[in-house]
Amino acid sequence: MPHKLAVAILNWNGKNWLEKFLPSVIQFSQKADIYVIDNLSTDDSIEFLKQNFPTVTIITNDKNYGFAGGYNEGLKKIDADYYCLLNSDVEVTENWIDPVLELFENNSEIVAVQPKILAYDNKKFFEFAGAGGGLIDNLGYPYCRGRVFDDLKEDKGQYNDETEIFWASGCCFFIRSKDFWEQKGFDARFFAHQEEIDLCWRLINTGKKIFYTGKSTVYHVGGGTLNKQSAQKTYLNIRNNLSMMLKNLPFPKLIWLIFFRLCLDGIAGIYFGFKHGFPHLWAVVRAHFGFYAQLPGTIKLRQTHQKANFYQSKWLIFRHFL
Repeated sequence: MPHKLAVAILNWNGKNWLEKFLPSVIQFSQKADIYVIDNLSTDDSIEFLKQNFPTVTIITNDKNYGFAGGYNEGLKKIDADYYCLLNSDVEVTENWIDPVLELFENNSEIVAVQPKILAYDNKKFFEFAGAGGGLIDNLGYPYCRGRVFDDLKEDKGQYNDETEIFWASGCCFFIRSKDFWEQKGFDARFFAHQEEIDLCWRLINTGKKIFYTGKSTVYHVGGGTLNKQSAQKTYLNIRNNLSMMLKNLPFPKLIWLIFFRLCLDGIAGIYFGFKHGFPHLWAVVRAHFGFYAQLPGTIKLRQTHQKANFYQSKWLIFRHFL
């Protein structure tokens, strides 16, 4: 009997995205059941779905739990062997599912997979959220093959491979349901941003593998909920990144690296303030206090084993900006 795949799209006031991109998901996902998990939208998303996409199963959360909590709540009601967590602003392509399922079925150590993610508005270039597979440097900064910070590379076939990566993008995130729940899903405290990196890191700490396949391609708009210049996005990224490192780093590296990152954040905050305005500087300050507020809970969530050599690049921020 074939494995069951559920494509789960989290929605919050995203009727326009659903109208634009859900047809491609339905057309090219015949091996999957399709769900929309709604985070208590205030637009007419639900009524629109009922009238226009009767084959899609709707799951309604009782409030807006954000990306992390929204999926945690909605996926509890979905019975499948594999989940594909798909952003509502993603256009999928023909045969986007088969290469992923083949990786899962050929290697039981692979627990999460990401396809190639290109920009919807400029399909020759990689997209910010995932690109050719997620990596992390020795200071804990996430980056991607095909994207370092805001520098996006052109897709010239250089990442048409299938290879192990450090993290798979939440924009199009395939995962075995068993492993998702063994880790108790995403850290709901994160609300949004970097929760998928944290989950992948936890999985790697247990000896599992995260993979990328260039045989599958999707196109992502990006910034559908928070654009790249959002101060709230700055806040969430910095707070969540610090909590993620505290949760997953081994202790010998933990103390000096957290302190060093707090100092770098201060410098970054001044830079953000000059470039984007005071709200971004204040977002960095708020992020640090948010990290301190989460400290007791984060320490409790530390696993018994942390991966020591987690990085694929050293001193990325200095090599990139200096």
